[in-house]
Amino acid sequence: MMKPEIKSLTKTKNDSESTTFNTHGNATKQNMLNAKLIKEAIKQAFIKLHPKKQWRNPIMFVVYVGSILTTLLTIQMWAVGHNSDSYFNLSISLWLWFTILFANFAEALAEGRSKAQADSLRQTRQDIKARKLESVVHKETFTEILASDLKKGDIVIVEAGEMIPADGEVIEGLASVDESAITGESAPVIRESGGDFSAVTGGTRVLSDYLIIKITQDKGQGFLDRMIALVDGAKRRKTPNEIALTILLVALTFIFLMVCVTLLPFSKFAVLSSGTGVPVTVVILVALLVCLIPTTIGGLLSAIGVAGMNRMMQANVVATSGRAVEAAGDVDVLLLDKTGTITYGNRQASQFIAAPDVSDKELAEAALIGSFMDETPEGRSIVKLAQQKFKFTNEVTESKDFTVIEFSAQTRMSGIDIDERKIRKGAFDSISRWVTNLGGIVPEIITFHVESIARQGSTPLVIADRKKILGVVELKDTVKAGIRERFAELHNMGISTVMITGDNVLTAAAIAAEAGVDDFMAEATPEQKLTRIRSYQEQGKLVAMTGDGTNDAPALAQADVAVAMNSGTQAAKEAANMVDLDSNPTKLIEIVQIGKQMLMTRGALTTFSLANDIAKYFAIIPAAFASTYPELKVLDIMDLGSPSSAILSAIIFNALIIVGLIPLALKGVRYRATKAATLLRINFLIYGFGGVILPFVCIKAIDIFLNVFHLV
Repeated sequence: MMKPEIKSLTKTKNDSESTTFNTHGNATKQNMLNAKLIKEAIKQAFIKLHPKKQWRNPIMFVVYVGSILTTLLTIQMWAVGHNSDSYFNLSISLWLWFTILFANFAEALAEGRSKAQADSLRQTRQDIKARKLESVVHKETFTEILASDLKKGDIVIVEAGEMIPADGEVIEGLASVDESAITGESAPVIRESGGDFSAVTGGTRVLSDYLIIKITQDKGQGFLDRMIALVDGAKRRKTPNEIALTILLVALTFIFLMVCVTLLPFSKFAVLSSGTGVPVTVVILVALLVCLIPTTIGGLLSAIGVAGMNRMMQANVVATSGRAVEAAGDVDVLLLDKTGTITYGNRQASQFIAAPDVSDKELAEAALIGSFMDETPEGRSIVKLAQQKFKFTNEVTESKDFTVIEFSAQTRMSGIDIDERKIRKGAFDSISRWVTNLGGIVPEIITFHVESIARQGSTPLVIADRKKILGVVELKDTVKAGIRERFAELHNMGISTVMITGDNVLTAAAIAAEAGVDDFMAEATPEQKLTRIRSYQEQGKLVAMTGDGTNDAPALAQADVAVAMNSGTQAAKEAANMVDLDSNPTKLIEIVQIGKQMLMTRGALTTFSLANDIAKYFAIIPAAFASTYPELKVLDIMDLGSPSSAILSAIIFNALIIVGLIPLALKGVRYRATKAATLLRINFLIYGFGGVILPFVCIKAIDIFLNVFHLV
């Protein structure tokens, strides 16, 4: 019955797989001004000039067609002869092309950062040899095959120092595993058969002992393969909100296109009617159209979406789609497990409280026997406390006739049948039913102790031997430092927090009050979690939750934002739409913040883009039609130097503002933990008001520069 010894391991600089191929390393934290990324982004900006690629962005496709049209008209004019108009047309054409290239550059830079992560992940994949077993019983008999030839259902053995060849579930063994190549964390983790820590990922390394693994994915469908495909951006699809915004922008573009098309005959008719003036040219109309349509957000929209996925990956979370990231920003309710999320999760046995006719030693002995096969932190702490207090030897557990009773969410108790004894430990109500069904009674003093322990926020664990309750073990847990403040932030954002726990109502209420959550679910079963989520969704709310066990899979599949722990079971990871590589349950709070930041960034830049069109209207309309309609001169409130410099200044600003906003699109606007209405008001003032003022200042400055140096 001996357990494999887990040795203390210290990571060295020579661990090349974890140091070189670290998703939290160079690839993930690439600076957006990295020379290599910029060089590749510039190259991709020109490659993206292909019509098929431009067509994917309807707004920029209009600019693309306009650039081609003005270029052809410029070539035609230069073929006839050189004059001031030909130089003006050339300048307009060049800046229109720059507008396209800058938009392509923004998207390429965002994609380049994601591809750098994908390249880093690809290097962790090695087509190593795997030792395939024909039977778990005969571990010495195996066949060596390539990892790429493994199929779902195959069984392999991996020993210390060897790489895990593919994704799978541990069916035998317990070992420490180095997952730094995937998670970026240097500390090894424990993987063992059974429970919620049995899933292993291909490309990680076993550091001690051995594992027998059942392969759960076919070739090319492993977790690492899916990560690479998602991070690479090859399968990125537009989210519903992104599609809706694109439709709005396309509608605005179409309206302005129709207006500009009709302006040409109106201009010619006005000149013919008055006998004076000059009709507006096609080049000027194209410039007008480009300045009026929402080119700023149109050029940055894709980059914002890619950057949102990228920021999620920097947090070591893999999202299966942009929709999941976007939904995280709209979450109304967070369901969080108590253990490991709100509390540290290392509940330790602190004292034995025996029943009136039972000694503390008798209770401790029964608790030790019922826990010596329990590898949970609680079980180990009970064994440790019993041995410290009463110096028990191995003779207490030496027997060949015993049966382990595993814990289940339905029975909510575990134990062991050894010789003639049937020792059970578990929640008070579960043990009470067990004892009552066997004809025993529940002493009132035990009920008192259970309630007293629960009121203190500790967990009472009741011990029984057949129909007799022996006493209670107090398990203490501690609420995480700073968690109350984080829940207060979520409350300020209008998000409700619900703590989920298997503890009784009194314990749950005490912890909930200390942590500051809005509500709690005590003695929660998988069915109750699912019902609770559906109840919130029927009220029109978006629900987020975390989970790591197979029993969490139904609720994860139902939740709008479902975050599975990488250390959890395969069923949980397949049901979720996000996987946290760090297996940190509190990461859900950070995920919500990243989702909100992406929505804030998109909203802020959309507001800015539409607002600065107002300023460009006052710059280009009077200049474009001053010769046709002199009355429009009154709208030239910026007093620009000349019609030509006014139009060119607006076009130059329209191109350069995309470049100026690239860092903001990739980094995201600053996150504030406050309610949506407040955020909307703040962003409207900053990006709405700023979007009106900045173009006036910049266009005037560009106009002065062009006229001072006689560039137009």
